[in-house]
Amino acid sequence: MVRIFIFILVTFSMILFPINSVAKPDVTARNAILINQGTGEVLYDKAAHEKHLIASITKMMTAIIAIESGKLEKMVTITKEAVYTEGSSIYLEIGEKISLEDLVYGLMLRSGNDAATAIAEYVGGSVEGFSYLMNEKAEWLGMDNTHFDNPHGLDSKTHYSTAYDMALLTKYAMNNDTFARITRAKSYKSKQRMYTWANKHKLLTHYYPYTIGGKTGYTKAAGRTLISIAEKNDVILIAVTLQDPNDWQDHVRLFDWGFDHFTTTTTKHTTTKSIEKKGFWPQVVTTFTQLIGVK
Repeated sequence: MVRIFIFILVTFSMILFPINSVAKPDVTARNAILINQGTGEVLYDKAAHEKHLIASITKMMTAIIAIESGKLEKMVTITKEAVYTEGSSIYLEIGEKISLEDLVYGLMLRSGNDAATAIAEYVGGSVEGFSYLMNEKAEWLGMDNTHFDNPHGLDSKTHYSTAYDMALLTKYAMNNDTFARITRAKSYKSKQRMYTWANKHKLLTHYYPYTIGGKTGYTKAAGRTLISIAEKNDVILIAVTLQDPNDWQDHVRLFDWGFDHFTTTTTKHTTTKSIEKKGFWPQVVTTFTQLIGVK
């Protein structure tokens, strides 16, 4: 009788108070992932281990290697090769001297390919030498489906990564206070310039108030690539999308869904853990059966 009563209670409860399904967001990206920064837990995955061209989100790796070199205050002399690097630019001049820190800001905020080459030449001795450092770092981080040919992300058949690998990289980089400070800057003015660099990442500057960093990317072959980091109520989430024509909207959807359906708890005896919020009625039934002693 007790079991029949419970069945009737649950049935009527579900009719009167239907359980809201936790539908995953629909994104247009070819590849996408959402992870919890604190735990590394994957909250959303769409072909996240598929290799693809990644364009300028490559510069996340370039930035963290430059920062970890410990030479940010050093002055870098700009070469002809750096100045004539194809693509986006912070308009460096041959023979100009500029700090490595300024170059990293120009790399991250303005996506300067010239800055990427200048960083590679200074830190790695050459673009090839720096690419070796990038691949060594990727292997150390467990980025098993990644290979770098250059520091800027211009297309190459053997320059690729995955949404998952780039999320791993971002998670690691965000543990560095200097990287976190640079990536969240909405603007920056170098002492070597008369004007300010504005960050190209529109979620950070306009569209999503919880955004605390990230990196944009685009080439014709790679399409739009995007990394975003957002923080709300002490939870930090990382979203990565590849080949996504609606990346701004998709990242907002992913973050809103992630913050709505996942929470972070910490106790003295457990590490921070991401937990999906549970429905109301499953908790009621569990509590009721415990009270009446039904197992």
